Amino acid sequence: MKAFRAAAVTFAIAVLASLPLWSASPYLFELGITAAVFTVLSTGLNLVYGYTGLLSFAQVAFFGIGGYAAAILGVNGGWPVFAGALAGGVLAATLGLLIGYTSLRLSRHAFAIVSLSFSLLCLILARDWVSLTRGPMGIPGLLGPAVPLPGTGRIRFDQPAGFYELMLLYALIVLAIVHRLVRSRIGRAFVAIKLNQPLAESQGIDPLRYRLLAIGVSAFTTGIAGGLYVFHLTIVDPSIFDFYYTETMLIMVIIGGPGSFWGVVAASLAFSAIPDLLRFTTDLRMVLYGLVLIVAMLAMPGGIGGWVTARRRLAVKPA
Repeated sequence: MKAFRAAAVTFAIAVLASLPLWSASPYLFELGITAAVFTVLSTGLNLVYGYTGLLSFAQVAFFGIGGYAAAILGVNGGWPVFAGALAGGVLAATLGLLIGYTSLRLSRHAFAIVSLSFSLLCLILARDWVSLTRGPMGIPGLLGPAVPLPGTGRIRFDQPAGFYELMLLYALIVLAIVHRLVRSRIGRAFVAIKLNQPLAESQGIDPLRYRLLAIGVSAFTTGIAGGLYVFHLTIVDPSIFDFYYTETMLIMVIIGGPGSFWGVVAASLAFSAIPDLLRFTTDLRMVLYGLVLIVAMLAMPGGIGGWVTARRRLAVKPA
């Protein structure tokens, strides 16, 4: 089974990486960019919610903070795109650890409320702190990233095909890191805290430390994604904190199955494409989208990951 999974993942990566070789469609590249971004965002949310049991509404705030930090540093400070995105990730992780440390000392329910308030506060600051963020007008004119190569000029990522390859590479790096993390002793500690915190504490596991680790990793990777993505959009404005991103991430994690690594990845890819596939009917688009969600939840109450686990148990169950 592991060999089959490894072969399937390798084949999927090869197909996705070779997309610019067999297609020149900007539509496919934009769809791929969206899928890569949401895969990073939902994987980060799954790390916090699916593995440690913390309902977080701050993911969109980390995404926007990374975007604004990279844009401000690039426009006002002349920072390179990648350095600005990295700084955005560090800032997002720092703020994530701050709100996590202060709220988790009370309860995980307090963390949910604080994370929601934090996201709303970021939206208000982006809209009203005009001297820094330029308010509702946003920060336009962001140039796509470029990588200098000695003797050959630069590799530019300001075109859809190039930026698609960049975001695909980043998404694969994030997935590899998170997969290694959740399959390690640390990942087992995450699950132990989620399932039975008192029992985990009796075994010497510090819930606060491990939950802060999950929040920090999630915020860091999400902040970098935001820092890169705004340079593809060429502008960042308060809409980057829109609740649409939060609800989409939650849908992907719940349909994929909280705590299921590959289930959430599959749901992220599918639900990045479904809204576009339903554009053939503008009037009924959201109705059909809601119908898909209802059918998915009725057919798979535990998400894709739960459904696959149940199938496996039936397959090995003695007759």
